[in-house]
Amino acid sequence: MATSARLLPAVAALCALALTGTACDGGVRGTPGGSGLRDPYFPKAGNGGYDVTHYALTLDYTPATRHLTATAVVTARAAHDLTAFDLDLAGLRVEKVTVGGKGARWNRTGQELTVRPHDDLRDGETFRTTVRYSGTPQTVTDPDGSKEGWLFTADGALGLGEPVGSMAWFPGNHHPSDKATYDITVTVPQGLRAVSNGEPTGQRTSGGRTAYSWHMAQPMASYLATVAIGHFDIARTTGPHGLPVLTAVDPTQAAASRPALAKIPGVLAWEESRFGPYPFSSAGAIVERPGDVGYALETQSRPVFPGAPDTSTLVHELAHQWYGDSVTPADWQGMWLNEGFATYAEWLYTEDHGGRSAQQSFTDLYRGHDDALWDFPPAKPAGAAVISDSPVYGRGAMVLQKIRQKVGDDTFFAILRGWAATYRYGTASTADFTAYVEKKAPGEDFSEIWKDWLYGEGKPARP
Repeated sequence: MATSARLLPAVAALCALALTGTACDGGVRGTPGGSGLRDPYFPKAGNGGYDVTHYALTLDYTPATRHLTATAVVTARAAHDLTAFDLDLAGLRVEKVTVGGKGARWNRTGQELTVRPHDDLRDGETFRTTVRYSGTPQTVTDPDGSKEGWLFTADGALGLGEPVGSMAWFPGNHHPSDKATYDITVTVPQGLRAVSNGEPTGQRTSGGRTAYSWHMAQPMASYLATVAIGHFDIARTTGPHGLPVLTAVDPTQAAASRPALAKIPGVLAWEESRFGPYPFSSAGAIVERPGDVGYALETQSRPVFPGAPDTSTLVHELAHQWYGDSVTPADWQGMWLNEGFATYAEWLYTEDHGGRSAQQSFTDLYRGHDDALWDFPPAKPAGAAVISDSPVYGRGAMVLQKIRQKVGDDTFFAILRGWAATYRYGTASTADFTAYVEKKAPGEDFSEIWKDWLYGEGKPARP
């Protein structure tokens, strides 16, 4: 509908005075960034028009009241001329938004926080958005029924993000395709601890509250960010090549966890021998009470466990540091690139430590009675509710064993190491992987493996 000429001054005045609301774009050459990246399973996740390079999160949390007061500083680069852009944020109350130090107009629609900068952004421009917000963070229920987001624990809280829960506690571009570095500072009542990704960079107590600061220097997808608040026993040791290893364990889990966590340096050394150099500047684990979290998660550099982990789970989550954390799927359809590889790491560890071979694990799975294993191909899950189901894990690992059968051990392990090195700190798709394998074994025909095992419906006729 055309705007009458006599209404234009009034429209301009409203745009100038508005503190919140959708951007007024008349006469602007740029375009708004897209709300959502049209992910196959989470179409609203992430946003277009920019690339985040760094998050600086300052969180102040009181478990007794479940109240969070926070500031997020998001540094990003515009991918084209922008009049407005979106951040993902679920719940919480936005109090103020600035872009480049100037007040910005904004509005909320569902998980979308739409920001209209005071000055339009130009293609390639680096800009800094500051969001002040507060409230009680949400616990998010995934399509498969599991819980993520902000989990309220017996003595604090735990922030987990896979696949889209991170938007429950900080605004951002919450899609695995946009990775960034992080500085996270968490202030809690004195006597509690706050643990996060990467390395601790400071601790300060004042007025009965303690601030803990952490730095993640290597790029991280937002779903891999974590904050654990509560009582923790902190232990430090070293892994391969003097790698710092920090573990944080709920005191009720300390005795049971000690034997498993003592294996971390040895497991990392073995994984380096198979997958190449460890990709991050520190390692470790967070162990919560089983009732506070129902699953293990490969949060970057410091996986979270629900109670003392067994060796297989430890191997699995640490293998994710290569496959999933350093090399991250370009979208959620590529989950098998995370879970199939980490499951195969379990098979390899068993093989290398006196147990059954990876081929025996493959054969047992093929001959087993888990009919759900064949519900859908690993590279194309049937929907968001099943991206963590058995075909993604077990059948994903079977694809790797089929490649090993085809090319032999020397070429296969060169592929595993080379894949981790080539896409280190980046993102990749299934198409990237198949192309990489074909390039590294140019004399082999992989079409049957891709057709029957990676993309095929149902159980292949022959193992």
